[in-house]
Amino acid sequence: MARSYKQNYDEEYVEDFLTDEDDGVEILDDIYVDEDDDYDDDNAKKPEQAKHKNLGRAIAKEILSYIKILVIAALIALVITRFIIINAQVPTGSMESTININDRLIGFRLSYLFSEPQRGDIIIFKFPDNEKDNYVKRVIGTPGDVVVISGGKVYVNEVELSEDYIKEPMVDNGTSQTFLVPEDCYFVMGDNRNSSFDSRYWQTTHFVHKDKILAKVIFKYFNGITKKPTFNTFK
Repeated sequence: MARSYKQNYDEEYVEDFLTDEDDGVEILDDIYVDEDDDYDDDNAKKPEQAKHKNLGRAIAKEILSYIKILVIAALIALVITRFIIINAQVPTGSMESTININDRLIGFRLSYLFSEPQRGDIIIFKFPDNEKDNYVKRVIGTPGDVVVISGGKVYVNEVELSEDYIKEPMVDNGTSQTFLVPEDCYFVMGDNRNSSFDSRYWQTTHFVHKDKILAKVIFKYFNGITKKPTFNTFK
């Protein structure tokens, strides 16, 4: 009987012990699983948050790079148009047929940095009677030249100019004009001689001082008559 009781007791004890152990593991397992689920949820959110954050930074960086490019481009354009070229549109027909109304031109500001304007050059300059306006004309007389206009002809230092660029022969009004071109100055006329307000008629002075020359016209890129791009270079 004693042996049977002890055996039964031991078996019940072992059974209870195993049951408790099983319960304990189950509880621990439940807790572990629950904690692991919460951890996985948090970790699942973190990559998404990091992804959105990185995307926002990438977009901001891209926008900033475009802004930098635009600012740099604007500064380069400002420097070029301020110091290197002039982009001009001609509103009148005083230079026809070489340059027509609404033709668009590019003038090079640095043309006379190391050289002097030459007879035949087409220049953009400040109009002497009102320097707020810019004019475009052809150089006829250079410093020291004597320009005589008589009988519908132009003479420079007693030699008649050969002018195949003028639109039509100049009308002879029966008068003669003589101009002695001062130092650092230029006498200019339009190619459309019968419809050009040029050195012949100005009030302040009949000459363009070199300091008032803005640029030499180097080419035409838009034709005001055909309304199409073109490319015509000038001497």
